[in-house]
Amino acid sequence: MKRVGFTTTIPVEIIFAAGKVPVDLNNIFITDNDPSAMADFAEDEGLPRNLCAWIKGIYSAVKSGAVDEVIAVTQGDCSNSHALAELFLSSGVKVHTFSYPFEKGRRYEALKYEMERFAESIGTTLSEGIKYAEKTNSVREKLRILDKMTTDGLVTGFENHLWLVTSTDFNTDHVRYEQELDDFITEASQREPAKDGLRIGFIGVPTIFSDIYSFIQGRGASVVFNEVQRQFSVPSVSDDYVQRYLEYTYPYDVFGRIEDISTQISNRRLDGIIHYVQSFCYRQIQDIIMKQRLECPILAIEGDGPGSIDNRTKIRIESFLEMLEAKK
Repeated sequence: MKRVGFTTTIPVEIIFAAGKVPVDLNNIFITDNDPSAMADFAEDEGLPRNLCAWIKGIYSAVKSGAVDEVIAVTQGDCSNSHALAELFLSSGVKVHTFSYPFEKGRRYEALKYEMERFAESIGTTLSEGIKYAEKTNSVREKLRILDKMTTDGLVTGFENHLWLVTSTDFNTDHVRYEQELDDFITEASQREPAKDGLRIGFIGVPTIFSDIYSFIQGRGASVVFNEVQRQFSVPSVSDDYVQRYLEYTYPYDVFGRIEDISTQISNRRLDGIIHYVQSFCYRQIQDIIMKQRLECPILAIEGDGPGSIDNRTKIRIESFLEMLEAKK
């Protein structure tokens, strides 16, 4: 079966319905034995140094032959996806596009049309994708259970991050993924809940730092909310397949994300929020609005290439946690 790479979360059931294998290119990059080398390869190929490392990694993943076709999300994610699509086309890679409608008026109709167009492009129909979702609904329900277990202190922030971020493509095999998830939930349910301490939320794109969760946990705090990773799992419980992707907040305006985060601040009793922003990403600008509208202490940190947290960021996180502890 052909492997189809994509640049951010899309209606993955449509790919399965087309008899193809979905592959999240971000995961190919960050789980590589040497992701820094992948970023360096992209620069050697001519991509600018002052470009998001995730874009470089996606480029290198495709050039390595990891996938046969690519889906470029041309609206609702990084604007660099347009140029990436052009690079892939010039290299002879088959490219499909998908776009999340920005305008709120008639958004449902626009998204449904886009799903239908995308399904035709990849070799199936939207109705077949909706039918296939009957096979993945149970997995998404179990991911919601796992997320609740994180709030309850049975699942760590890093475990939550890992399961939710890989739900974008179910590690290319939703049957095996669900079996492994069943085993994990069974094991985690037998744990003693984590001791009460600072309850931290992560918002923003998934961090590129490899050790940030263990660093925070080592200072007595627990990450009980991963905003964008949770959205990647498509947490909506709507019976309407199109509606689920309307309620998926990441590709739309920041105000929908703020509403979702505000609800989670209350539900998860967050003491503070770490807003991770990626170097050279336009979403850094949204930190201004986040701090204006979210009623919770926020620390913004920035990452560039894959690797460990730099010492300056460690000091800032430690100071933030000490401030929260004193306040609490």
